[in-house]
Amino acid sequence: MKLQHKLLGVVAAGGALALTLAGCAGGGNGDGGSAEETPAETITGADYNPQPREALEQGGEVVFPITEITPQMNPNHGDGSVDTTTLWTWYNPQFILMTPDGEASANPNYLTGWEAEEVDGKTVLTFTINPEAKYNNGDPITWETYKTTWEALNGTNEEYSPSSTDGYSLIESVEQGDDEFQAVVTFKQVYPWWQGLFWNPLNPEVNSPEAFNTGYLEEAHPEWGAGPYKIDDLDLNGGTVSLVPNENWWGDEPLLDKVTFRVLEPVAMVNAFQNGEIDYADNLTADNLEQLKDLEGAVTYRAQRTATNLLQLNAERPQFADLEVREAMLKAIDREQIKEVMWDGLNYTEDPVGSLNLFPFQEGYVDALSEAGWEFNVDDANAILDEAGWELNGDVREKDGVALEGRLPIFGDDPITQARAQVIQQQLSAIGVKVEIDVRPAADFSTVLSTKDWDLVLLGFSSSDPYGVAYMCQLYCSDSSLNLSATGTPEIDERIANEVAALPTAEEQTAAGLKLESEIISQTWGILPLYMGPWISMAKEGLANLTPETYTGLDLFGLQPVENVGWEKGAAE
Repeated sequence: MKLQHKLLGVVAAGGALALTLAGCAGGGNGDGGSAEETPAETITGADYNPQPREALEQGGEVVFPITEITPQMNPNHGDGSVDTTTLWTWYNPQFILMTPDGEASANPNYLTGWEAEEVDGKTVLTFTINPEAKYNNGDPITWETYKTTWEALNGTNEEYSPSSTDGYSLIESVEQGDDEFQAVVTFKQVYPWWQGLFWNPLNPEVNSPEAFNTGYLEEAHPEWGAGPYKIDDLDLNGGTVSLVPNENWWGDEPLLDKVTFRVLEPVAMVNAFQNGEIDYADNLTADNLEQLKDLEGAVTYRAQRTATNLLQLNAERPQFADLEVREAMLKAIDREQIKEVMWDGLNYTEDPVGSLNLFPFQEGYVDALSEAGWEFNVDDANAILDEAGWELNGDVREKDGVALEGRLPIFGDDPITQARAQVIQQQLSAIGVKVEIDVRPAADFSTVLSTKDWDLVLLGFSSSDPYGVAYMCQLYCSDSSLNLSATGTPEIDERIANEVAALPTAEEQTAAGLKLESEIISQTWGILPLYMGPWISMAKEGLANLTPETYTGLDLFGLQPVENVGWEKGAAE
């Protein structure tokens, strides 16, 4: 398997899911008044100031914040994250583009053709590459890019550590078409999610497990990139990456003279935006909005978030190895109380999150969590632990000399992050579970996650596209880079492959996947979805086509050309 989601701020980059630092978007009194004054409202759609190129000026610079420059700079590797993919997007090929609603298309700068057909019961894709497209080392982009990417991500060579094998493992062959500028990809079966593959293509130089796994460790390899921008300076110690226009780019001229990403803790990010040191601030809380409400020349954007915040338990720890313990702990979590803390002052509400495969606003969604038998019930949770033989010794339960306790790392310096952890700490104490809160810098996120230096952890899963169960293995398989709870099993792997992935249509896979998800939850109790939340950002007035990268931001599922990010005409006057 392996993923196609991503951790909001952690490991796992891949294709449809990604790990991220658990989002905040809440806290304090904000500028929206209390829930008693104004009824809570939902936020839907994208809000990223889309503008045509002709409305934008040539020139200018932009400084964006970023949580970390991840040690692993290859987003296809299992230790990549949303931040990994964000930086990658700015200096590597964007083969595929996507509208905010999730409609995919070929980027004509790289592909002049992208077609699918069914031949003898197999999906066959034909990618026709723009002959002008070249890597920064001067090599043309050819069919070998597709072959290299498939070989790294198909799972047949266990020496590779991909973030996801979903979809790639079902490919039978990748061959040259009419010439070197055409790749023909043949699947072993009908594959309905083909538009979600080959989004982060690999340079043919990344043609070995060593190059794939270690080549990008603290190394960006700009010569292997291609696109409108190139890396000008990478300062790992200083936490900055700067990019400038690529003189070898063959498409529309990039609008900006320079783009800089600067590593900042949440509080420092807000202060830097207030002081004019950066041009954008994201994932804002109500307290942040209150602090920035009188800032001149700034615009607030509110969009729907295609990401789910969640809690994971580490089943490799002896105190959490028993299924009954994990079930009790998750049923002791009051999601509504957590949301009240997170969204205080925002007057925001949303439907409860009951699936990691689909969002409640997507067609085919089912509340698999409720179907699995989950509900917040402290009495039931205590009864489960009593029955399992975990007895109170003072305030903490014990069994066979093992205390029911664990360490919960939190990342960054935002007070709302601390408050959320304290709420969980208090909720679990009601059933005799002791939680130690371990405050870490936000830049430690990837390292802490990938080394499993935690007992409980709060994460975000961010989706790059709307294809849902196409990436179910990223969520629940035994070798998942996202599901770090160690609750996957070979039996679950087999059921996902045979009962979901083997079905011929997207509709059939979605229905079967959501049904199976409820069974998996009840058999594992390793992950609890908490909430989605809104994506709230502020930008300097006139900054347009925001968050062109996939996985997160203001444009829902959108993946926009980075060369179109720029300033509206007259904005700097």
